[in-house]
Amino acid sequence: MRVLALVPDAFGGHGGIAKFNCDLLSALCTYPTCSEVVAIPRQMPMPDAAEPLPARLTYVTSGLGGKLRYLVTVSKVVHRNPRFDLILCGHINLLPVAFAVRFWARAPVVLVTHGIEAWGPTRRPLTNYLAGKVNAFISVSQLTKRRFLKWARPKTVVGFLLSNSIDLKRFRPKPKSTVLLERYGLADKTVLMTLGRLSASESYKGIAQVLELLPTLTEEIVNVAYLVVGGGTGRRQLEQKAKSLAVEKHVVFTGYVPEREKVDHYCLADAFVMPGRGEDFGIVYLEAMAFGVPVVASKVDASREVVHDGELGTLVDPDDPHEIRIGILKALDRPKGAVPKELDNFTYSNFERRLHKIVDAIMLAADVARKSANGQ
Repeated sequence: MRVLALVPDAFGGHGGIAKFNCDLLSALCTYPTCSEVVAIPRQMPMPDAAEPLPARLTYVTSGLGGKLRYLVTVSKVVHRNPRFDLILCGHINLLPVAFAVRFWARAPVVLVTHGIEAWGPTRRPLTNYLAGKVNAFISVSQLTKRRFLKWARPKTVVGFLLSNSIDLKRFRPKPKSTVLLERYGLADKTVLMTLGRLSASESYKGIAQVLELLPTLTEEIVNVAYLVVGGGTGRRQLEQKAKSLAVEKHVVFTGYVPEREKVDHYCLADAFVMPGRGEDFGIVYLEAMAFGVPVVASKVDASREVVHDGELGTLVDPDDPHEIRIGILKALDRPKGAVPKELDNFTYSNFERRLHKIVDAIMLAADVARKSANGQ
C-alpha cells in the first residue's frame, strides 16, 4: 500500500496538530502492507528541530513557502508516480488539493478533522461541497465528529475516532525545576498554568477569563501566580489586560518554550487551568495529567472528553466566572502527583493499533466499492 498524506505540518512543527500528524504518519508507516508514505507538509516552522523520520516515510519539503509552491510540489509528486492507494487529507482546507490528486490516483480520500476548523462550514463553497464527498473521515474527538456530520451531511461516508497519544515514559511526575523557579520568580508560589499558542485569532483558551479572576484569587490563595506558557500574536493583548487588572506582578508570560523544556514547565504547575471554548481535544490536558497535575477543563468543548466528563479533572463553564473560580480551588485541593490509570488508553501503541484498524476498514470499503463498480 502506498499513501499520499497532505498535512498542514508534522515533523519540524509544534503544537497539538503537528504532534498528532507525526504520530499518524509514523503509525501509517508501520501498517503491515505499507510500502511508502509520501507526506507533503504545508508548513514547517522549526526545520532544524525536525525529529528523525520513520522508515518508509518520504517527507517532501519542497512545497514550503506559499500556496503556489505547495501546489507545484504536489503536482510533481503525483506526476512522477500517481499510483497511490490512499490519499490522507490532514486539514479541511486542503480538500481541493486532495480531490485534484484523486482525479489522477483514483484512490479514496480520507479527511482528518481536528476541531474548530471543521465544526461548521468554511468560507469556501468548494471545500464545503467536497467535505460531503470524502470516502471517510477521522476525528480526534466525538464532539468534532458530531459537529462535522451535522453540517457536511455526507451520505455514505464513514467516520472514525482517533484521539491524540502521549508518551507516558517521557511525561511523568518529577520535582519542580529550581532553575525555572528562579528564572520566573516562582519559588514558594502556588502556580496556576496554561500552555498553548497565544494566537490573536484563537482567543478561546480561557486565559483572559483566568486573568479576570486573579484579583479575587490573590485574596484567597497565598502567593498565587499564573504561568502562561507559549507565544503568539495574542500575547501583547493579554499582557495589557493583566496590567489593566493590576495583576501583572502575579502573571508570568514565558513566550515560546522549546519542546525539550516543556516537561520542566508542566512540573511547575500546581493546577493546569484552561477553561476554553474551542479545544478540539487538547493534548495539553493529557500531558498535564501525566505529570500528576490536577486540571481544570471546559464543559463546552472536547476537553471534557479528555477528563472523562469530569472523572479525571474539574469541569467548568467558561462563561461562568464563579464556576471557574470554584473549579480552580477544587483543583488545588486535589493531590498533586497522582497520575490517572486511564491515561494508558492514550499511549502511542494504542493509537497505532486503532489507526491500523481504521485503515483496514477504509481499504476494505474501497475494495468493495471497486468490485461493485466493475460488476464483480
